[in-house]
Amino acid sequence: MLLGQLNAAASPLSQEQVQKLQGLVAELNPIQQAWVSGYLAANANTAALGGVVGAAPSAGEAAALTILYGSQTGNSKGVATKLKEQAESRGLAVKLVSMADYKPTALKKEKFLTVVVSTYGEGEPPEDAETLHEFLTTKKAPKLDGVKIAVIGLGDSSYEFFCQTAKDFEERLTKLGAETIYQRADLDVDYDDEAATWITGALDAFEPDLKAQQDAGGQVVSMPFGAPTAAASQYTKQNPFAAELSTVQKITGRDSTKDVRHVEISLEGSDITYTPGDSLGVYFLNDEALVDEVLEQTQIDAASKVKIADEELTIRDALIEKLELTQSYPGFVEKYAVATGTPELLKLVEDKAAMREYIEPRQIFDVIRQNPAKIEAQTLVDCLRKLQARLYSIASSQAEVEDEVHLTVGLVEFDAFGSEHLGGCSGYLARRAEEGCKVKVFSEHNDNFRLPSNDDTPVIMVGPGTGIAPFRAFLQERDAREAEGKNWLFFGNPHFTQDFLYQVEIQGYLKSGLLNKVDVAFSRDQADKVYVQDKLRQNSKDVYEWLEAGAHFYICGDANRMAKDVHQALIDIIKENSGKNDEDAEQYLKDLRSANRYQKDVY
Repeated sequence: MLLGQLNAAASPLSQEQVQKLQGLVAELNPIQQAWVSGYLAANANTAALGGVVGAAPSAGEAAALTILYGSQTGNSKGVATKLKEQAESRGLAVKLVSMADYKPTALKKEKFLTVVVSTYGEGEPPEDAETLHEFLTTKKAPKLDGVKIAVIGLGDSSYEFFCQTAKDFEERLTKLGAETIYQRADLDVDYDDEAATWITGALDAFEPDLKAQQDAGGQVVSMPFGAPTAAASQYTKQNPFAAELSTVQKITGRDSTKDVRHVEISLEGSDITYTPGDSLGVYFLNDEALVDEVLEQTQIDAASKVKIADEELTIRDALIEKLELTQSYPGFVEKYAVATGTPELLKLVEDKAAMREYIEPRQIFDVIRQNPAKIEAQTLVDCLRKLQARLYSIASSQAEVEDEVHLTVGLVEFDAFGSEHLGGCSGYLARRAEEGCKVKVFSEHNDNFRLPSNDDTPVIMVGPGTGIAPFRAFLQERDAREAEGKNWLFFGNPHFTQDFLYQVEIQGYLKSGLLNKVDVAFSRDQADKVYVQDKLRQNSKDVYEWLEAGAHFYICGDANRMAKDVHQALIDIIKENSGKNDEDAEQYLKDLRSANRYQKDVY
């Protein structure tokens, strides 16, 4: 029934409730209406089950398979969701829950547990897994005798500590007494097929005991956790939308040491929605000139037919559209070394440290160029992994730009071995793609990087360089919602005249009052380098007062240095203004994180 046709006679609502509902809907944009629809549907379904969202199973219910996921970019959540769906199709009771929403003390009540977790950076857990990851090493961690577990890890073998977080979880859980009943899988970026195989095997291992307890009595209930979300788009990582690239505009100065592009993509004709804090996955095309060079170096006919999964196409098209040729990783070097019999590369296979040192400055193009060899087309394809979409923090709010999505893309460029090298996706967007062409995209939701639900809550945003992107989206959203909460932005880059990204917009928000404070750190504009963490320390008293007043604190950008430096600055600020020691200051930040008031989008 259309809302406009609602009346007290035709509706179970009172006239007053109808008027309130009509008033609310009139204030919402289509995306917000979709979210409310999902929320009401979830509440109604939960009420029909006689439970509440996030409730623990009662004593009379069957023992459930708990699926815990820790996800930095959404991949682990996707695998965990597929595991849940497969388990439910077998009639098994399931609890799917993010590690961010899981109370560690609940571990002692578990009987059947799966862990799906990614690793990022130098073997570090994703943000939402940090608390549980650390808890398992403390004296508070319970004995887990009799608990059956299975662990699956997602990672990237181009990094040294591949799938380290999954290894940590399995080791820590088994030390507490848990029994691994299915072998851990450590999956690389091209993980879909192997994940599906692991899910089947893990459920085969869990099912007999779960079914036995279920048959012994108890209601099968799959428990939802977390806030309800709007219906998922039909366009996904596996089925991206062919969107029009409408604008690519350089937003750094002519003399800047950085090349940063503002990118606008039309989502018209799709059902893709996103929320500030989400990312956009972008598929790209490899450089045709470099692909032709690869074919020449390997003496492969460009028209040779190859197969990738069930698809047959020419080797040239496969190299341009389907296969990774920029980001190096040990697996390629090993397979190429064996396929070509190259002595220098075969030596690297035996020495992991030497392998890491070798691939660090090289793209896959370089490995082939420096080790040319005649090879069969299909053999080369089998050496390579599938091209993976690159994720960019979204720099816009749909409340303002509607059926568009904006990105802030820093071009990766460096000289090596006598030639210019570009990043795969950034090189495509900044140098090769033409406005008006089609790019395949999908939205990746990030529930761990969200504006506060209360519009009166103050926020502090630290986003140097392209880390400004999600905060542009935050500000657009708060402006559209006429949020009353105070906003404070910290931004940094080398030079004011060359690198002040979105300067006019930021100054406009400052003038309108949406931004209450802006602190900028242009590191190279004076003799002593000044960074965002220095600006935080200079505002120590005010930063602490904002935190004490309930402010949410956000960081976006470089994980290895900037985010760690900002974290240390916060520790120093808390100690200085509260008299706390290091341990208590760390606990203060952990409490903020637990309350979703300290969030990071780092890479």
